Amino acid sequence: MKLKLSLLSLLSVALVILGNVDGGNVLVWPAEGSHWINLKPVIETLTDRGHSVTILVPNATLYMDTRKPERFNSLRFNTSISEKDLDDFFEEFLQFEMYESHQMNVLQKYVKFYEFLSKDQDFFLQYCDGVLKSPAVMDKLREGKFDLILADPLLPCAELAAEVLGVPFIFTFRFSVAHAVERMCGQSPAPPSYAPGIMSKLTDKMSFFERVVSLLFYLTNDAMSVRLWKTYDDYYTEYLSRPTSYCELMGKADIWLIRTYWDFEYPRPLLPNFIYVGGLHCRPAKPLPQDLEEFVQSSGDDGIVVFSLGSFIRNLTKERSNVIASAFGQIPQKVFWKYLGEKPDNLAPNTRIYDWIPQNDLLGHPKTRAFVTHGGTNGVYEAIYHGVPMVGIPIFADQTDNMVHMKAKGAAVFLNFNSLQAQDLVDALKTVINDPSYKESVMRLSRIHHDRPVKPLDEAVFWIEYVMRNKGAGHLRVASHSLNWYQYHSLDVLVFLISILALVFYIIIRTCSFLIRRCCRTPKHKSKRE
Repeated sequence: MKLKLSLLSLLSVALVILGNVDGGNVLVWPAEGSHWINLKPVIETLTDRGHSVTILVPNATLYMDTRKPERFNSLRFNTSISEKDLDDFFEEFLQFEMYESHQMNVLQKYVKFYEFLSKDQDFFLQYCDGVLKSPAVMDKLREGKFDLILADPLLPCAELAAEVLGVPFIFTFRFSVAHAVERMCGQSPAPPSYAPGIMSKLTDKMSFFERVVSLLFYLTNDAMSVRLWKTYDDYYTEYLSRPTSYCELMGKADIWLIRTYWDFEYPRPLLPNFIYVGGLHCRPAKPLPQDLEEFVQSSGDDGIVVFSLGSFIRNLTKERSNVIASAFGQIPQKVFWKYLGEKPDNLAPNTRIYDWIPQNDLLGHPKTRAFVTHGGTNGVYEAIYHGVPMVGIPIFADQTDNMVHMKAKGAAVFLNFNSLQAQDLVDALKTVINDPSYKESVMRLSRIHHDRPVKPLDEAVFWIEYVMRNKGAGHLRVASHSLNWYQYHSLDVLVFLISILALVFYIIIRTCSFLIRRCCRTPKHKSKRE
């Protein structure tokens, strides 16, 4: 066993050290929110390994703060969007998700969601204009002689820039609804019978009627995706002055770095250029600042609870914040609450509110008993990494789906934000803290997460350098990219075989009919004698 561990360690070292490529030149397409938080460790590691990294930064950004001295270069571009426009859009979207969507039926939700996505597209295309239609920016990109573009498909046009500049590109990706981008553009198989679409709230073990729901979910979201992509198709076709499509160019990605792993995912087929690197931002806990450590130690044997609704949720209604504060006041643990909103009226002595908390370090503290989370992928992975059971209060996007995964794996319970009452949260916390099965389940996931030959951050960097060394990774892309839909499903072959079979049956039937007529026909001379 020790020999095997030594070999795995040597493999890890070989991938990280021997796999380096001298002086690579990487262009990073912009990303926002938690996507930027997840991408930043990769960029920093590339810089540490001697690569030149240039980040495209829009004039309007909520999280990509590169004004501070950084180890990488930034290339700013202008758009007609202001930070206020972005802030107002996100506030409107969050208001809908948190306080309005639960009052709508499925059709109304789809219509409203489609409206938000359409508005999103308008913003995104202005980002595209700021880069691709700026002669000054494009001249700098051509002069940069980049070896690779690293992008998050949250914002489009990285694939279009790669096509124009003639460089390979890699996606770092969490999800698309119902795996639409991965399936239709990346050709990654996702059978709806056991690979539930993201945001469907289904698991991989479905009843007959759940499989019906799963298939309908795929078909509905595919139709919506294709309709939305038409806007990008027109933009890309006009820009290149030749017929093309968003999906066609996305399908040219050399590697897809997927920000999950088998500790989180349900088993499913995986293509060679789809690499799971979930948890690449996680790290061992650092010592806490003195004031935080003193508050932790004051909890005694009861320990602490960490609560955060992520980087987007800044405010709650007074009624919601009071409900949550009331629940925390009824548990024996001390509570760290990251919150920028107005202080609740009934905040208990065991609860402290902070504008910011060292979440990873708190989750890694031995006194942490539970993590109350909105279910964002980054936070879920930090909880898995450190083995902390979760109580989920999902708000939007993939958060509910993430908590469905954790609940199915026995590591969490989750609650409805709008119907949440203080006793619900108290009961949920008591369950995950006092029922040992939750701790055992999340520790099992933590062991799976850590039991891999290469750390996820090292693996992500390895594949980035791999693409630069080999000038692309087209040899890992499946041939289905060159097939259309009926060829992919062999419908033309089926039609051909059915036609041949029908022809054979037709010949057999005609031959038998002819022989029967010949055998049964009465000879003319015999008929005359009679």
